[in-house]
Amino acid sequence: MSAPFAIGTPHHIRLTVTDVERSRAFYTGVLGFDVALDSPPPDDPGGLVADTLQGGVVLVNAGVMVGLRPVDAAHAGDRFDPFRVGLDHVSFSVGSRRDLDTAVGVFDRHGVEHGPIREVPAMGMAFLALFDPDGIAVELTAQL
Repeated sequence: MSAPFAIGTPHHIRLTVTDVERSRAFYTGVLGFDVALDSPPPDDPGGLVADTLQGGVVLVNAGVMVGLRPVDAAHAGDRFDPFRVGLDHVSFSVGSRRDLDTAVGVFDRHGVEHGPIREVPAMGMAFLALFDPDGIAVELTAQL
């Protein structure tokens, strides 16, 4: 069966977080994202950008956008759980296996908990797992 249309790489990811500023600092200071948009522009017809941001921020790194939005007050004490329906983890590509080694040093300097670099030759990849400040599972993945 052929697909009715082609699906490409993800355009953006949006994460709900308990503290936008804390998460912004993590994604910019540790993972190297830049801030793409943190407030609506003066010309925001109909408040579309304000509605989209919902009090959050949009970050970008290597063409991948990550939106961070605050959790609703009713769920303020909630924590990420990869075993519930929804997101299990998010994985970002890095250029090489050597970048994973570099990332270990960066994470250690920032006190970010992470697992070991794991190689999966059958899938042609190596990955490094870590958690963001809300416990959202993140991986960096390199081709072998």
